[in-house]
Amino acid sequence: MKIGLFDSGIGGTTILNTIKTILPNEEYQYIADSKNCPYGEKSDQELQNIVTRNVEALKNWGAKIIVIACNTATTRCISYLRSQYPDIHFVGTEPAIKLATNTNAQNILVMATPGTIESERLQTLLEENQKSNQTITLLACPGLADLIEQNYQSNNLAPIANYLKQLFKNLDTKPDVIVLGCTHYSLIKNQIQSFFRTIQLIDGNSGVAARVKELVQK
Repeated sequence: MKIGLFDSGIGGTTILNTIKTILPNEEYQYIADSKNCPYGEKSDQELQNIVTRNVEALKNWGAKIIVIACNTATTRCISYLRSQYPDIHFVGTEPAIKLATNTNAQNILVMATPGTIESERLQTLLEENQKSNQTITLLACPGLADLIEQNYQSNNLAPIANYLKQLFKNLDTKPDVIVLGCTHYSLIKNQIQSFFRTIQLIDGNSGVAARVKELVQK
């Protein structure tokens, strides 16, 4: 089966690799839309136009399943895409709030783009999953995805480390669990972990892969 994926650059390759691990015999096409990175700073109409072009390209290739390998594009566009392309199975990527709250951690930190932090879908996830004894801190990371896009492949990690140092220095409470609410952030797990040696980092990649496998089997 032909499975397409797109993201605003290289971040979604972490999801692609996870899917290929459990479904090695399918055909894949990945659109790394670096030109439009970051998605989180686009208006709703701009983002709809961008993701529609990506979907059209993958549809023309023959994709039957399309993975929106971006939290921002999922929270803001998946309903629109499903209404426009009813014959395509869309699998979205969302911050792994449910997974984090099920760990029974008391202090959860959610790192995400401003677009994801401000989305209605994220608020719904919080309302549905947050337990009464849990504190969830939302940490917007403007420009981090773009910084990773520009520096990760050249292994120039110093700008990323400097960004993270400034980002974390004003945290009031040390988190028990960190949710990586952008696929780009999964590429820098080691850098984030260096600031929080014993803390669990959670992303949604395995859940996306499991959903794709379920659709392929059907």
